[in-house]
Amino acid sequence: MDKKAKRGFRMEMIKRFWAWFALVTCFLYGPSPLFAKVYIDIDSPSFHRFPIAITDFKPLQPDTEKGDLPTWFSDTLSRSLLLTGYFSLIDKRAFLEDPTQAGITGETTRFEDWSTIGADYLVKGGFQSDSRDLVAEFRLFDVVKGELVVGKRYSGALGDRNRMVLQFVNEILLALTGEPGLFDTQIAFAKRGPSATDLYTVNFDGSDLRRITDYHTLTLAPRWSPDGRYLAFTSYRDGNPDIYLREMASGKTQKIVSYRGLNLPGSWSRDSQRLLVTLSRDGNQEIYEMNLESRLLQRLTRDYSIDVSPVRSPDEKRIAFVSNRSGSPQIYVMDADGGNVRRLTQDGNYNTSPSWSPKGKKIAYEGSVNGHFQIFVIGEEGGSPQQLTFEGGDHESPVWSPDGRYLAYSVRGYGRSRIEVINAGGQNPRVLHEGNDGCLTPFWSPRPR
Repeated sequence: MDKKAKRGFRMEMIKRFWAWFALVTCFLYGPSPLFAKVYIDIDSPSFHRFPIAITDFKPLQPDTEKGDLPTWFSDTLSRSLLLTGYFSLIDKRAFLEDPTQAGITGETTRFEDWSTIGADYLVKGGFQSDSRDLVAEFRLFDVVKGELVVGKRYSGALGDRNRMVLQFVNEILLALTGEPGLFDTQIAFAKRGPSATDLYTVNFDGSDLRRITDYHTLTLAPRWSPDGRYLAFTSYRDGNPDIYLREMASGKTQKIVSYRGLNLPGSWSRDSQRLLVTLSRDGNQEIYEMNLESRLLQRLTRDYSIDVSPVRSPDEKRIAFVSNRSGSPQIYVMDADGGNVRRLTQDGNYNTSPSWSPKGKKIAYEGSVNGHFQIFVIGEEGGSPQQLTFEGGDHESPVWSPDGRYLAYSVRGYGRSRIEVINAGGQNPRVLHEGNDGCLTPFWSPRPR
């Protein structure tokens, strides 16, 4: 790549960053993570959490207004990294390096001190602030190699500091695992109140709970479009369970399917032009594909049984769905045109709510175990399922994150209801939102484009 091409590529990356983060500046201090090696294979069966140390941040100028920012940066970074389930934090009380003497560069860092206390990675940073503006520098080091992995410098308003931290956490994950984090994604879900069920969204870290609908009726089954522009869902707003389409930026909502009986949205196509739906317009519940522009329907299942919950494979060549054609609800797979139907789940007498991993190798679902529903995953060709949840209560409606490394699902029981997130291997379950009211049918947003 010649110098002119490199310069054009770098400017395009900076423009894309600005579009999402809306800060004033962003400068790179090391090689771009887009070309960096993958340091951590978090998909390995032998994966274990990696120890990381995070120091309090240092003022970059003597006249910087310090306040609680030194510990705020380190504590917020620590909490955010713990949410990913990939790191364990080294206690600050174990640090050997003198914070009054050490700087934030590799030249002033004694990596042997950090290796001695068991750290594999180290984050240092500094800031310059007044009552309104903030400049923050972040650096991630490989302690074993004694070298910088990635560094960033952000400038903006003081109120942007949380977004600065989350953006650098994304950079850490991109540099170490090959994919950015999910702190710019949301989970939509239905939340039941005293007299109605409406849709809400919440961020990956559990922050910023927002109400999306206010129809004073039953509204559920949100489904993000892959481009992130729309949310399809079912609502009884006009007395029938109809499918609606909401443009998320403007809030404009339109009814797109209103046949008599049940109308439920399923999986979108990758181009956001087609939607799988479950309809009972011809009698029992069957699966159709709908062209959103023409509103034309193609019927995919033709069986006397109930066929529901369609979800596409990442390559769109197959569809997983639920059918009771064998006598009890089970997961089936068929070709995209409805042909070549075969049963996927063989264990258990009640398996439903399939979700196909974006990585294409596994399907998550809920299955009945001793009177309660638990979350399982099974290979796309079948085989022995793996149970991921084991606690009491009902674990329902699993959905994969955009990178296929997490699952969100709802939990009911013991007078409480919540949305939980778990790592794809079943580790690190954490509560995203909890309340006395019912939390139902979560669905993960795509990453912003």
